Amino acid sequence: MDGSQNSQIQQSLGAELFSPLPKSRQLFTYLMNGIAWGLTILAVVPLISILWEILVRGISGLKPEMFVNSVIDFGFGNAILGTAKMVSIGALLSIPLGILTGIFLAEFGRTHPAANFVRFITGILTGIPSIIVGVFAYGVIVLVTKNFSAIAGGFALATIMLPVIVLTTEEALKLIPTDQRLASAALGGTRFQTTFRIVVTAAIPGITTGVLLAVARAAGETAPLLFTALFSLDWSSGLLSPTASLPVLIFNLYNDPDPQKYQLVWTTSIVLLGLVLFVNIISRLVTRRKKSR
Repeated sequence: MDGSQNSQIQQSLGAELFSPLPKSRQLFTYLMNGIAWGLTILAVVPLISILWEILVRGISGLKPEMFVNSVIDFGFGNAILGTAKMVSIGALLSIPLGILTGIFLAEFGRTHPAANFVRFITGILTGIPSIIVGVFAYGVIVLVTKNFSAIAGGFALATIMLPVIVLTTEEALKLIPTDQRLASAALGGTRFQTTFRIVVTAAIPGITTGVLLAVARAAGETAPLLFTALFSLDWSSGLLSPTASLPVLIFNLYNDPDPQKYQLVWTTSIVLLGLVLFVNIISRLVTRRKKSR
């Protein structure tokens, strides 16, 4: 094959690559794009309508003193504090255990017989309804201590957060290239040093995102807290007493005939949405900063 034939072949290939698509293909592309946009709008419209309804009904009742008053005084300060306490307890219990478990599954236990069992149990935990978690925490904590408490609520939230942290940590570590592990080993790094100084450090953005998403999910849970922390109209006396929370406040007062309490429900919904949105924004910012470095 001489040069003229090669040039002819290249010209024909170039003509095929840069020639416009047939009208039938173009129509099919436009049709699929239209269907995709239509389904996207169909999914977004209910979400926007819910957010708009909450904002319209709740923003008029939002006052600064509500953040420091209890439910008795038509505020939600005790509910914010209770949510923060129980989510913090859940985070303290689940984050270290979840990250270490994810590291074991991704780095040390890939071929270990226990790893498949742990993954199986973790997968089951992600699909268990939250109300079942509440019943479990009720049997483990409430029946033993004979009291509803913030500790019981934190334990229930930790059970919900744990599988999310484990799975996201494992996946984040698996995304780190093997070349980095080999380079560390070539420089004399031990398995422990390679894992915690190289692999885990590189995977911090993914791990942080998973942790913050787990925290955001736990902050909006209602059913587990009904069986564990119950509720309190006033400030709680400690970690071993019934504790108010934002989701349970909304659940308990939604059907209350008192107009002030009904307004409090919508205002509390704005605060809860704001807290969840704040956590998600922080997770995005942390991820972007780590990637930029």
